[in-house]
Amino acid sequence: MTGTPTGQLYLIPVSLGEAPCSTTVPDEVRRITGTITDFIVENAKTARQELKRLGHPGPLHTLDITALEDTLDDTGLDALLAPALKDGRNIGLMSEAGCPAVADPGARLVARAHVLGVPVRPLVGPSSILLGLMGSGLNGQSFAFHGYLPVDEAALARRLRELENESRAHGRTQLFIETPYRNERLYRTLVATCHPGTRLCLAKNLTTAEEWIQTRSIGAWRREPAPSLARQPTLFLLLAS
Repeated sequence: MTGTPTGQLYLIPVSLGEAPCSTTVPDEVRRITGTITDFIVENAKTARQELKRLGHPGPLHTLDITALEDTLDDTGLDALLAPALKDGRNIGLMSEAGCPAVADPGARLVARAHVLGVPVRPLVGPSSILLGLMGSGLNGQSFAFHGYLPVDEAALARRLRELENESRAHGRTQLFIETPYRNERLYRTLVATCHPGTRLCLAKNLTTAEEWIQTRSIGAWRREPAPSLARQPTLFLLLAS
């Protein structure tokens, strides 16, 4: 593709749950989103729901909403960016929840936009990773997000010990998530595996009316009834001392 692109790739954060737009999305982000008609998204259904929630002025059925497939090569990514490259139209990139390209497959499209010279414009919005870290009281100077941990019980325990040892050695907060229906299993393994003095934060349902953030030592968690985490979006944060 040739020529100087005038279209831009806007990275549009998506709500983490049921919450008023006024509490999670700046007015300027809503305004910019309302001017865009081409969207590349992780999930088309949830993207339409979010655009409706944001009050997009255009009829949703007239918007070009394309799912970002995991199997796309550079040629396929270039085709998604064609409205910006060929026609100068702005494109919106949306994750299923939170900030696009952060723990999200949209990073591949952003990387390709940089290669092709499409200007990238990240917009302000909710990020469960940063909100959880802010509310945890754990080390915000050094931290790492590890996504999903192993499903196998023995492999999970080994990985938790590795993360705990790394946290202790570097003073690093370790962040990870789990499929919501396995949250309680992960919690039980954490409490059984980690040192009593290691601190664990649970941050669930962030930005919603059911938001709940608690940080305690593993020893303290062991002395209390297990919290209800089943099928609730939860971020786990761990810091060893």
